Amino acid sequence: MSTIGTSVDFVKMHGLGNDFVVFDFRDNDLRLDATQVQSIADRKQGIGCDQLITLLPADNATAFMRIQNADGSEVDACGNASRCVASLLMSESGDDSVVLATNAGLLACSREAGSDVISVDMGVPALDWQAIPLARAMNTITGDYTHGPLSNPGFANVGNPHAVFFVEDASAVSLDILGPAIETDPLFPERINVEVAEVMSPDLIRMRVWERGVGITRACGTGACATLIAASRRGLVGRTATIRLDGGDLQLEWTADDHIIMSGGATISFHGKVSL
Repeated sequence: MSTIGTSVDFVKMHGLGNDFVVFDFRDNDLRLDATQVQSIADRKQGIGCDQLITLLPADNATAFMRIQNADGSEVDACGNASRCVASLLMSESGDDSVVLATNAGLLACSREAGSDVISVDMGVPALDWQAIPLARAMNTITGDYTHGPLSNPGFANVGNPHAVFFVEDASAVSLDILGPAIETDPLFPERINVEVAEVMSPDLIRMRVWERGVGITRACGTGACATLIAASRRGLVGRTATIRLDGGDLQLEWTADDHIIMSGGATISFHGKVSL
């Protein structure tokens, strides 16, 4: 269905500063192309966002969540967006649980009654080098890869691919320079999200992120999941930790059955209408 000339409602939301424009197209199944997404995501001439989220009909879930980066590219998962969308749908239904369908599979979302904290079961991470994916065989606990001062990342795919580099001071890393170069390295055929992580205590990790197709963002839910997984696999932390991002804290648990549970807030910034 064409969207040209169509005026539609949207909700601007964020999860710890990782911000989204959310369209509910469950009734009309509209689809936005890359050019439209880029225009809407533009922070000077559009609404501005890290990702654009489209809610579409789903037979086996409350809604299907389509995720497009600011550059128009489509990705399979986004943890912060999942919490935001789940919060919207719970407010709509009055329930304390929903199921989201994504390209990465079904995500079960819940909140405790009377709480603003949304928990999302992000599923079981993929840890084999082919599933990241990498261009060559490699140990994904301590990867054989170096770029400038960053080396030996841990790899995980939590609906999208991540390389987690452990550093002494996450704030001192020039992520604006290193991030885009690593993202597009030939080792990563689908590009990659880049995290720099500083283990501050056995249950606290400071993390910054460069998101593929977006750039530096204040938070990344799947990046936080990947960081806990990478740190736990190296024995740097246990299977539960707080991940401290530029936008705030997320609570992560990698359960005994290998599911990764992410918990945090979701905030509505404003409602609006935009002509497409």
